[in-house]
Amino acid sequence: QVQLVESGGGLVQAGGSLRLSCAASGRTFSIYAMGWFRQAPGKEREFVAGISGSGGSTAYADSVKGRFTISRDNAKNTVYLQMNSLKPEDTAVYYCASRSGSTWSPGKDDYDYWGQGSQVTVSS
Repeated sequence: QVQLVESGGGLVQAGGSLRLSCAASGRTFSIYAMGWFRQAPGKEREFVAGISGSGGSTAYADSVKGRFTISRDNAKNTVYLQMNSLKPEDTAVYYCASRSGSTWSPGKDDYDYWGQGSQVTVSS
């Protein structure tokens, strides 16, 4: 069983920054890819960013490319999402997820375990 615990969400003004953290337990963290997804009210959960088990490969949704950075510290079993230049349309509940494979995937159905979600609200 895997547990993912997120932290770092909150309220920020447009143009500001936040960093989300996701601490994992219960599996060998470094061999599994991780992803960040988000879900706004009334919308489908969407892919934000993904990172391979080693951290050597990353990917981003077009809507966040150049503003968000995903990273991981395998010694701390933690994955991060640094969010800069935030916009009101970034407002959503953000989820981290783990999948049984070393490569990231943009498909939410490819992930086995999910965190509880962290609210990010960006005011205009």
